Amino acid sequence: MKILTTSFLTCAVKACKSSPLSFPLHYKDAELEQSDIAYNPEFLINILPRIDWDAVKTTARELGFQVPEIKPEPTNPLTTLFAEQSQSQPASHVSEATGNDKTLRDLHTLLLETEVMEGKLVCGNCGHEYKIKEGIANFLLPSHLDSPKECSSEDA
Repeated sequence: MKILTTSFLTCAVKACKSSPLSFPLHYKDAELEQSDIAYNPEFLINILPRIDWDAVKTTARELGFQVPEIKPEPTNPLTTLFAEQSQSQPASHVSEATGNDKTLRDLHTLLLETEVMEGKLVCGNCGHEYKIKEGIANFLLPSHLDSPKECSSEDA
């Protein structure tokens, strides 16, 4: 399970949907594995606006990585012109436009090359643990957590 995925996951328990503590999910007993993936600064620049930076910082800190306190922002000309220029501009031009190639490479390592192969994702609100086995998280809930609590006649 790539670390990038954590930026889009929240607890599946219905009671946690409205709680800010259910995001991000926290890793527990995580076994990490690094894989070599071709460096793609264009992908990182396009995904950065879509991820919650506070969640990335929390996850990185929990796994022993360091990321900048402030979310890196690409410069405007790159984001508006990238689609037109992607065929003619080398990847180094894209990296220079962000102002810090090292930061992008570090994010590439954390978000794309780092995978959690075994461990658990834990909700900060209810404490439910989602097991990760062979890089796949199991988000199926037991039936008592999946259905909303029914009102009894005493509650009415």
